[in-house]
Amino acid sequence: MNIKVFSIEKSSDRAVEAMSGEYKKMISRFSNFEDIILFNKQIGQAQNIGAIEAKNAYLKAYEPHLRGYNVALDVCGSECDSFEFSKIFDKEININFFIGGAYGFNEEFLKKTDKVISLSKLTYAHKIAKVVLLEQIYRGLCIKNNHPYHK
Repeated sequence: MNIKVFSIEKSSDRAVEAMSGEYKKMISRFSNFEDIILFNKQIGQAQNIGAIEAKNAYLKAYEPHLRGYNVALDVCGSECDSFEFSKIFDKEININFFIGGAYGFNEEFLKKTDKVISLSKLTYAHKIAKVVLLEQIYRGLCIKNNHPYHK
């Protein structure tokens, strides 16, 4: 199984990166894992202009990576528990998770994905959302592989 997490981030935080690193290492026991950060000059400029431009820049950055089973994290997505989340790993061998930029996703992008989920009704900083996502990916893989972590 190949799992990729795509995000739009400007900078890293050592404490958050250490936590993310632990989950990435644990996820790698069950799958090939890649953490792909996409931030470029065009995204930065678009975010300074406004929401519509930013969302279009995110679409342009993410669209080439829409291969396999694609899951977008969006505030308007459906909420699920960890067991429902683990079913994502039954879908396909190549699974991509997309964390939106500061302005989220436009409808065009969301329609191109296979599933749209919300981690919570709360709003998280992108780095925190990534840590929560990584923990749930690990938990989901443990559920799928009958590993006791999820209990």
